Amino acid sequence: MKKRTLLSVTFVAAAVLSLASLGAAAQDNKFKIGLIIPLTGPQSTTGIQIEAAARLYMAQHGDTVAGKKIELIVRDDAATPDVTKRIAQELVVKDKINVMAGFGVTPAALAAAPIATQSKTPLVVMAAATSSITQASPYIIRTSFTIPQAAVSMADWAPKNGIKKVVTLVSDYGPGFDAEKFFKDRLAFNGGEVVESMRVPLRNPDFAPFLQKVRETKPDALFVFVPSGAGAAVMKQFLERGLDKAGIKLIGTGDLTDDDQLNGMGDGALGVVTAHHYSAYHQSPTNKKFVTAFEKANKGMRPNFMAMGGYDGMRVIYEALRASKGQGGGDALLDAMKGQIFESPRGPMFIDAQTRDVVHNMYLRKVERKDGQLHNVEFDVIKDMKDPGKTK
Repeated sequence: MKKRTLLSVTFVAAAVLSLASLGAAAQDNKFKIGLIIPLTGPQSTTGIQIEAAARLYMAQHGDTVAGKKIELIVRDDAATPDVTKRIAQELVVKDKINVMAGFGVTPAALAAAPIATQSKTPLVVMAAATSSITQASPYIIRTSFTIPQAAVSMADWAPKNGIKKVVTLVSDYGPGFDAEKFFKDRLAFNGGEVVESMRVPLRNPDFAPFLQKVRETKPDALFVFVPSGAGAAVMKQFLERGLDKAGIKLIGTGDLTDDDQLNGMGDGALGVVTAHHYSAYHQSPTNKKFVTAFEKANKGMRPNFMAMGGYDGMRVIYEALRASKGQGGGDALLDAMKGQIFESPRGPMFIDAQTRDVVHNMYLRKVERKDGQLHNVEFDVIKDMKDPGKTK
């Protein structure tokens, strides 16, 4: 009887050990991506676009790379830094993620940066665009863009096209400060002048009093930066207050004429010129395939520049995992992300190995009606543009 009991206990213990080892093996076989994005709140469209693009990439390229099963863990931070920090900690400690990704706004990316550093977890910024973000942690890689890239491109174009006197209107946080500073400095260098600089609250902004002041100032143009999702409100109030009829041109970074919202802006958006790294109307075979697949997978939703950051971010993660032969370790993965060069739907791009930031084409675009829809139609390009915030 004792012998039988001893055998039974031994068998159970062996079974538990076997299950534990199987569990560990299953865990080792997984590669976890913690996608932290705003799916509620004012920046929710950003998160929706990024998640849709990430899932499309996985659907197109499979969920197994270098013998690792890719698991996408999506968390909504509502673009609130305190929530972002808590989620990042939970993902690293409890879920044992291999990569952090997403980050709809600059404060969210900065909140997670120390956690990435402490845990040696690569952090892929797919949206946030303040120049300094990649300097907040040696583990940050960016696949979105930087505001100075767009602002400088716009400030080079404007004076050559009769725009010398400009008012700037930006959201009151990091990217807005970048947009204001880099546009103003470059415009002055090119012989123009910013006659008034205005900042509006990031949350629940009321543009009306600012736009009234613009009308009274009578500049050649109003230069605008607002985050993705807020452009439609600016456009509506710009037209309601008759600034277009007063001869004031509307220019800005590409966030202003966001592809996701452009059709809803109406004919008042026609002729608006912006500078940006991606348009859904970009005329390359790679982009045409991407747009078709994205719209098919998302009930006709048009991809915007946030989707582009998410799609290319997944590409960078997949290829780094492949190049590091399945090593989930932070440093090996990070090293494999640096210096990647590839053809994106946005055009040619690479990750600068020194700055860990994106280098890509910047396009001047004008809103036009094509095939019955409004599009950002590219008419000029600045090739292989690095972040001006890091080239001084």
